[in-house]
Amino acid sequence: MKLPQAQIITLSSGLRLVYIQHHGVGAGIFGITVGAGSADEGPTTYGLAHLVEHTIFKGTLRRRPWHIINRMEAVGGELNAFTTKEETTVYTIFPQGAAARAIELVADLAINSQFPETELDKEREVVIDEINSYRDTPSEAVYDDFEDMVYAGTPLGHNILGSAETVAALGSKDCRDFLHRHYTVGNTVVFYSGPQSPNHIADLVERCFKGLPHGAEKKQTAANVFTTKSAEVTIDGLHQSHVVLGIEVDSLYGDGRYADGLFSNLLGGPGMNSLLNVELRERRGLVYTVESSLTRFTSSGLMTVYFGCDPDDTARCLDLCRRTARKLADTPADTLERRLDRAKRQWLGQLAIGSENRENRIMGAARALLQTGRIITDAEATEHIQTIKAGQIKSRAEALLSTATLIFHP
Repeated sequence: MKLPQAQIITLSSGLRLVYIQHHGVGAGIFGITVGAGSADEGPTTYGLAHLVEHTIFKGTLRRRPWHIINRMEAVGGELNAFTTKEETTVYTIFPQGAAARAIELVADLAINSQFPETELDKEREVVIDEINSYRDTPSEAVYDDFEDMVYAGTPLGHNILGSAETVAALGSKDCRDFLHRHYTVGNTVVFYSGPQSPNHIADLVERCFKGLPHGAEKKQTAANVFTTKSAEVTIDGLHQSHVVLGIEVDSLYGDGRYADGLFSNLLGGPGMNSLLNVELRERRGLVYTVESSLTRFTSSGLMTVYFGCDPDDTARCLDLCRRTARKLADTPADTLERRLDRAKRQWLGQLAIGSENRENRIMGAARALLQTGRIITDAEATEHIQTIKAGQIKSRAEALLSTATLIFHP
């Protein structure tokens, strides 16, 4: 069955709405994606975007915290938010018939949040606990430290959570100023997925978001300089080594992103038949998990490989990763083309299954519209993937021979 495609509706205020109609579903999804994340902070305000996201539910001009949470929970809905380095998303999932309630509430949060100091005191402690406990999960912390290392000195070169010191110093005025500066018409995309008609949703959004400020046009983020470097860190209490190696790849919507994606999927994607999983786990039993992943920003991108292993096997596993990349780079083009046909079918199948997730689909469309001004259709993406050539994969395998590397040692 062909999935419904996203529509773009521009309201009279200039606010953009991404709309996907799903007939016959019982739940709607509504939210906003704002072009404001940790890359928009200064050294003294690291963690501010995330703190704003945490405390946006803690009181508006019209509502106390309990009223905000109960507004959706009373009808069986849920309210959530998350922050990345370049965006913040606030959204709600709700049963049929509660669209007006959901849209009005999210608009109130975006326009009227006050960040009262009494609530901020509690949330600062929650975030600081989150910062401290995050170090207890080295398989996650190693990724953040790797990004900090390769993007050092750029807007991408610091953790989304900030530090305990910077978060402790942030106040109510900092949060309100951040909200008013970034949560604006030109820097926000509104999204809806559900059974309601586009005209009905557009009318509700127009009415509820009329108070959203226009604000100054956001300046483009300066290019982030990727630095190929390596480091080893000794951490007490670890039982194994945690290793990330990576290269810079194309940006979020650059021309090479499809070849990057196919290469990552072929090398260490979710299938048990990925090249690295076969080499490190199935044949040799050296790791439990080895995976490659892509992290994309508007001005840069990362392809990383992660594995955890016995400390005595670290060098061997690194060598096997590079030997696998060398073997792929040296594969004759005609032989590799036949392998790519299978890899393309597998990846397209994975993407088709993933697109069934309504949350991911509507939020991905909103992010694309916010950052590029357009949304790539499923047909366009399929065409791009089908035209990937062996030479594009070979060049990426060659690049993986000279990686940045971060190792956490016990």
